[in-house]
Amino acid sequence: MVLPFDEAERAAVYRAIYERRDMRHFMPGAVDPATLERLLDAAHHAPSVGFMQPWRIVRITDRALRERLHATVERERLATADALGERGDAFMKLKVEGIRECGELLVVALMDRREAHVFGRRTLPEMDLASVACAIQNMWLAARAEGLGMGWVSLFDVDEVRAMLAMPAGAKPVAILCIGQVADYYPEPMLETERWARRRPLRECVHENRWPDDARFDAAGRINGDDAPAGPAATPGD
Repeated sequence: MVLPFDEAERAAVYRAIYERRDMRHFMPGAVDPATLERLLDAAHHAPSVGFMQPWRIVRITDRALRERLHATVERERLATADALGERGDAFMKLKVEGIRECGELLVVALMDRREAHVFGRRTLPEMDLASVACAIQNMWLAARAEGLGMGWVSLFDVDEVRAMLAMPAGAKPVAILCIGQVADYYPEPMLETERWARRRPLRECVHENRWPDDARFDAAGRINGDDAPAGPAATPGD
């Protein structure tokens, strides 16, 4: 029988999970190369469907290229604000990235020729993206353990970034990752602090044996008649 981690080891794992944050505010300073190597290795040890390992990571070291990536994100930020309608002004007040300030910038992409991998993807082809998300989460938790901040930027034109990084046909960028030193971690997800959204109670997301009766829930997904708070601030989230 496999033994569990001891109490201190378990606490460290859960601490990394609960304190992980999507960081947008960074301090000046480079990331130690050995630390970056550990983060990349953590990502590379993520689970993947059919062991296809679909993640490809491009490290951005050219300052001009970093500025071009920032520009494409800014264009998408403006387009997103326009698409949000009445919430556009509130969105524009949010800081959504730290591309110019972070110590390291990575672009994570799906590999090309993924159609050759059928194992686990015949009816769920999007499992390649799920595998890449697992790699990013591994890196996120490792970054917290290393005392670094990491932010996932998804506001960009896919074709523009693909061309910018000379990706082959079939490859697809899915994340721009900002990694670096931070003054502190947000005590709760920044979008929760800014009242953009709140964490749902766990019981709204976990059900037994069947999908719940929709009549039990209001338009916001809350259980009818229940005004319980979302939970303590020190929970996993953005």
